[in-house]
Amino acid sequence: MLQQVDPVSAAKIHRRDQVRTLRALEVFYVTGEPISAQQGEDPPSYPILQIGLDCGEGGRLTQRIEQRTTQMMKVGLVDEVEYLIQKYGAELPLLNTLGYAEVKQYLTGKISLEEATAMTVLHTRQFAKRQRTWFRADPTIVWFDADEPDLVGNVLKRIEDFVVSLTP
Repeated sequence: MLQQVDPVSAAKIHRRDQVRTLRALEVFYVTGEPISAQQGEDPPSYPILQIGLDCGEGGRLTQRIEQRTTQMMKVGLVDEVEYLIQKYGAELPLLNTLGYAEVKQYLTGKISLEEATAMTVLHTRQFAKRQRTWFRADPTIVWFDADEPDLVGNVLKRIEDFVVSLTP
C-alpha cells in the first residue's frame, strides 16, 4: 500500500518496520500528501534561530529525569496506561514508548512499580544522551545552560539580537 501512495518513503522504510510504515500511510490518508513530500531536507530560505537548553550531563540530568518521572507517576501515568490498554489493547504502539512500556510491564505483573520507575529513569536518560549527541552535531544551535540564573533574559536578548540582525 505504501509503495502505491508514497514510493519514496517505501524505498526508505524497511519493509518490516510496521510503525513507520503505518505512520507514513496515516499521514497520507489524513493529509492527502505523502509524508516524503512533507519531510524536506532543504533548509528554508529564511533565517532561523535555533535555541537549545542544556540540562547538563550526569547528576543534574538524572536528577531532573527522576523528578519528572516521579511527578508523572504521581499524577496518574499508571491509570492512563491501564485505561489505554483497556480501551485500545496492549499492542497499541504508544504503549511501547518511554514510560508507557515500563508501566505496561508493571501492569502485566512482570516488574514492580519501583522497577518500572527505575527503568523509566534509565531509558529516559539513555534517550536524552542520544538526543544530546544528535543535537550537539548541529553547529547552528545556540545553547543555553538551563540552570543559569537569568535564563529567560539571556534567551530573550539573543532573540532580540537575532531579529535586529535581520533588519536592513
